Amino acid sequence: MKLLATVALTALVAGCAMQPQGSRDAPEVFRNLAGADRCAAILPSALGATQAAGTWVAAANGLPAYCEVKGNLSPAPGSMIGVVYRLPEGWNGKVLGLGGGGWQGNVTLQAATEGLRGGYATMQTDAGHVATTVWDTAWANSLDAQKDFSYRGVHEMTEAGKKLVEYYYGREPGKAYFQGCSTGGRMALMEAQRYPADYDAISAGAPVYSLQVQTSSILRNMAFHKDNSGFSADDLKLAQTAALNACDAQDGARDGLINNPQQCHWDPGALQCGGAKNATCLAPAQVAALRTVYDGTRTADGDWGLLPMNRGGEPGWSAFVGTDGKGVDASSGAVSNLFSTIQGGKSADFNNYTLAEVQAVRRTQFADWYEAKDANLAPFFRHGGKLLLWHGNNDPGPSPIATADYARAVLGKTSAANQSMRLFLLPGVEHCGGGPGAAPIPLLDTIDSWVSTGAAPQELIGAKADHSVVRLQCSWPNVAHYKGSGDVNTPANWQCASS
Repeated sequence: MKLLATVALTALVAGCAMQPQGSRDAPEVFRNLAGADRCAAILPSALGATQAAGTWVAAANGLPAYCEVKGNLSPAPGSMIGVVYRLPEGWNGKVLGLGGGGWQGNVTLQAATEGLRGGYATMQTDAGHVATTVWDTAWANSLDAQKDFSYRGVHEMTEAGKKLVEYYYGREPGKAYFQGCSTGGRMALMEAQRYPADYDAISAGAPVYSLQVQTSSILRNMAFHKDNSGFSADDLKLAQTAALNACDAQDGARDGLINNPQQCHWDPGALQCGGAKNATCLAPAQVAALRTVYDGTRTADGDWGLLPMNRGGEPGWSAFVGTDGKGVDASSGAVSNLFSTIQGGKSADFNNYTLAEVQAVRRTQFADWYEAKDANLAPFFRHGGKLLLWHGNNDPGPSPIATADYARAVLGKTSAANQSMRLFLLPGVEHCGGGPGAAPIPLLDTIDSWVSTGAAPQELIGAKADHSVVRLQCSWPNVAHYKGSGDVNTPANWQCASS
């Protein structure tokens, strides 16, 4: 009997192979299969891949049973884009694309967990290279890998995924959503800009959408490196405490969060030592460094070279900034390799980096492919697309100021953005989460509700996992203000008002 079953499945697979690529008209025998048997019958032709195979995963740990399909896409001779699709039992009729982080994509089950629990068919990619760490930029030696990571990988993943879903379930997905943070946020914006019909709603968090993030990192490290201006952890805490003392109560509550850091103008000169440096004051060079990173630096063309950092999040800066004065941070080696590669092997002194060099790296071919800075989202909005932008105000990596700048630019291009785009700036939240602020916020449910009802979100509730901090989060440019009484962790005791 086992031999007959094997022969039958082999015949079925051969029949599947003759079907048109990505066809909705899968063989009837395929339609009669379920679970593990249907999953095992998937062939590369179902998604237009060079190779693909399905593995059935039983329900466990709160996740439904699902078919995991791994494959490779090759849209160009030098391209090899790894993809992973997870197709759950009890499919809700929608697909969810997921972005990566650092200098890579993300095919992990952890990233897909929320979507699978909600019944979404999830779509993920390695963005054209298998990296061992988020700082690996060795792939940049290949022009095709540059294109895949910059824009092509996610789009190819999306088109192939929709074909596979249609083949597997027998019907097209009703809606397609994308969410990502950091590099995933850049990927999200790239999809809206280059491929406006790929998704119906997009959540883009802390988007690393231009090389200004990397040039800002270099110039911030320089600011803390020169003139012995490095900070200890205690020095950073000293600066934060002074900033909070000056600005925390502007929103009506002293709760350790500055709700509108753009209205905080505390000058670190107030902490400058009158004599020798000690634990209660900052040296003049340290004060100068703080002023530089708070204010930012413009290039000759008026664009940002060093994007500003907000007051109130200083203790978290060291995750992405060389605050210790050594002139390097975790990303320095990756950025050095990338910038040298895309500029034909040209090396640079990151301790003496100039604004002219900032402009030069942003004029490279790679920058043209990589930067998701096009503010004309009219095609995406005409398609019915919804864009939810969000960013933590304490982010020490990509600056929330850049995300607000992008939102302003989009609003300036088309009036449709008034209804089809929202930005949430989250007080106290660091890069993609963490910090003292109230995160996460319900991103996936929010964009799904927005598409389903047509009502754009004006207020959201953010909460730490243990609910130690719960806050009302307001659609920009509004800011949450405490009403003056009651528990600060009760959102009803806050209201959204103009800044």
